[in-house]
Amino acid sequence: MSIVRFCFITCCLFGLACTAQARDYRYSDAHLHYVDFFQESDGMPKLLAAMDAGGIDHVMISGIPVAKKWHENEPKRPRYYAGDDAPVYWYSATDVLVAAALEELDPAQRKRFHPFLSGFNPNDKNADAHIRRMLELHPGIWQGIGEIFTRHDDVTALTEGDTPRANNEALARVYHLAAEFDLPVLLHSNITSKRERNPLYLQELEEPLRNHPHTRFIWAHAGTSMELHRHQEKLEFLLPTVKRLLDDYPNLYIDLSWTMLEPYLLDGDGKPDAQWVALVERHPTRFVLGSDVVGHFDNLGAGMAAFAPFLDALKEKTARRVARDNFLALLPRTGAGDEGVSRR
Repeated sequence: MSIVRFCFITCCLFGLACTAQARDYRYSDAHLHYVDFFQESDGMPKLLAAMDAGGIDHVMISGIPVAKKWHENEPKRPRYYAGDDAPVYWYSATDVLVAAALEELDPAQRKRFHPFLSGFNPNDKNADAHIRRMLELHPGIWQGIGEIFTRHDDVTALTEGDTPRANNEALARVYHLAAEFDLPVLLHSNITSKRERNPLYLQELEEPLRNHPHTRFIWAHAGTSMELHRHQEKLEFLLPTVKRLLDDYPNLYIDLSWTMLEPYLLDGDGKPDAQWVALVERHPTRFVLGSDVVGHFDNLGAGMAAFAPFLDALKEKTARRVARDNFLALLPRTGAGDEGVSRR
């Protein structure tokens, strides 16, 4: 056998071996908004098609708790909440839109969706009563609460009314209700401001974690946002802060959506960050993946697949938990999509 032929066969066998070892992930999207900031959506057929194409078995589905106003003085309709200075306002009907979309589905399709309630004002101490009414109006449908918008940089600045805080009295009542109904809470609470290079607002998150130990909190993209990164690029204090919180509060879970992929999970060259890999391995049941898409689903599959390099750096059992099973384990005991998924 010639050396060239031997080398060719060896390379082919090596390639086959690598292919055999490649992981094929199934996903749960733990952070998806069915509508955008104008309460508009591509619709359920397009979402189902994107899920099937992207290997996404389950999604957390919620509305957007605010709507962008098209101000009387603006000649052109804005395309995004930050498109102009017009405010956004709390919009309760977002949950009605989600419920109506789910009613279009057959029972098998509906099992893939895990709707969260979000349409309430987090500064209003009537919020828990509103959520209770929605639970009664649609019994057996709602499986969580959120995404609750508290500190959210430009969204906060544009929202009519007071600045929401994760540790206010109105939300304390919501957290009590969440524990009563075994509902996880997806909470957006920025860890800092645009310019402060320290966890300026951490107390607002930590206080509910401490005061509501029976409520499961999912911290949306670990308190980061695109606007924070525009000013600070990377929050160097984030990793040690998340480490401590996970050690101190067993009711905290981390949503790795949106701004968490880069520059935290992957570096500028697309390589997994060893410290984040080690942290996920230390707490293999405490992390979930999400796309954080808002009403439009063309990039849903690609967004979830972008996590594959990080997942590949984890042990296979941990990777499959993070990709799919951890989210299902967070749902109410009667609402999980699969039998046998455990929180442990």
